[in-house]
Amino acid sequence: MAEFIPVEPFDIVIFGGTGDLSRRKLLPALFHRFLDGQLDHTNKIIGAARTNFDRKAFVKMAKKACFATPDEIPESKWAEFAALLDYIIMDATDKTANWNGLKTRLNQDGRPVIYYMATTPHIYVQTCQGLGKAGLNTPNARLVLEKPIGTDLTSARLINDGVGAVFPENSIFRIDHYLGKETVQNLMVLRFANTLFEPLWSHHYIDHVQITVAENIGVEGRAGYYDRSGAVRDMVQNHLLQLLCLTAMEPPNSLIADEVRTEKIKVLKALKAFAPGTVKSNTVRAQYSAGMDGEIPVRAYLDTLLDTTNADDTKSSRTETFVAIKTEIKNWRWAGVPFYLRTGKRMASRHSEIVIQFKPTPHPLFEGAYSEANRLVIRLQPDEGVKLYMQIKEPGPGGLRIKSLPLNLSYAENFSVRYPDAYERLLMDIVRGNLALFMRRDEVEAAWTWVDNLLANWEDSDQAMETYAAGTQGPVQSAMLMDRDGRTWWESNYK
Repeated sequence: MAEFIPVEPFDIVIFGGTGDLSRRKLLPALFHRFLDGQLDHTNKIIGAARTNFDRKAFVKMAKKACFATPDEIPESKWAEFAALLDYIIMDATDKTANWNGLKTRLNQDGRPVIYYMATTPHIYVQTCQGLGKAGLNTPNARLVLEKPIGTDLTSARLINDGVGAVFPENSIFRIDHYLGKETVQNLMVLRFANTLFEPLWSHHYIDHVQITVAENIGVEGRAGYYDRSGAVRDMVQNHLLQLLCLTAMEPPNSLIADEVRTEKIKVLKALKAFAPGTVKSNTVRAQYSAGMDGEIPVRAYLDTLLDTTNADDTKSSRTETFVAIKTEIKNWRWAGVPFYLRTGKRMASRHSEIVIQFKPTPHPLFEGAYSEANRLVIRLQPDEGVKLYMQIKEPGPGGLRIKSLPLNLSYAENFSVRYPDAYERLLMDIVRGNLALFMRRDEVEAAWTWVDNLLANWEDSDQAMETYAAGTQGPVQSAMLMDRDGRTWWESNYK
């Protein structure tokens, strides 16, 4: 059973404290860590936002956010947690913002103070400047930045320069919640703690790697933002590239944060760049059209966009809701091994997986008996787990029949205790000052360099915008991207 070790007392200020991220993730995460005894009764959790709330209204909102129904609430525990909550009305971009009012709400005993930016990235720098002028950037302060950090390399550097002028690099935690998932962290353990895998983890034995992050939801409610972003900026630049880095990185010398992050940056810098001639053959971009979610009709992306933008602006929207990419890592370990990345909205199911496809045996010893190559499937969601597909003989008479079956490590089946979700784990790492699972400045900028190259070559080559029906696995061109190489996408049986 997992042992939850308490962290030192801390205060946290959630800028955008009444927003979606605070309600869906941050407040429930802090409450669950409180229930497991990791939070101290002297902690302060302060919501800061423009919403015209008082403390009572904020506590009511937090209670609704943390529990599905009132019957599930342990009132005694909730009352203890609610005592930690506070709220201040403030617009961090206003020159008259009440920074002194915020300062008086914080403990003044030198404990860690976390400033969590659950806001649009456009106000990160202004907020940090306000904190700096108020003297709130103390040596024990930690700044948390949510993705996306910028929309390209130039804007990312402006944000990094701006926040870096107020907070030192070792106090800035650039968060990607995918790195807090148990299975993602288990990637390093699988590779570097098992002699079964590490000797095989190279171009000598691996045929290719697939990374899929599929969503079955659309862009409802986010269409205006999403049309300025798209799948590449929203998902590839952070989530998928982070998964690629952890899959392909060299063993670090130790688990010290900068040792791990340095190895990840080496992967990003070794990614093969695109050219106008190669971007068409190695990438697919697409928008979802009308389709079905089970028996429920689904509107096309462009029709959804009409609800939030001017109709004339949507007719020529070239924002991708799906992307498939074939790339390579130019180093000795991975020479010649293709990495296939795929993400999209309104696909057939919600799932995230990393598939390590090993090469077939060098000689077909069992002639006439169909045999697949070994495959390692690392599942991030919906149910975290690891499957290693191996070949066995089917029992019974009638000749030799070979079947591919998995050795299955399911987290739900093997660990009955509830374990912290990604935000819960990452928040506790922030309190401890552990930067290993957070992105360094040069890591963010290296990812944007590669993404900017892709986006620029899409424009230069006038890359076609394909379509796919909502509720499917993406456009046919995505399947053709693999088929040209004699490969297919691995499709798990998700509903």
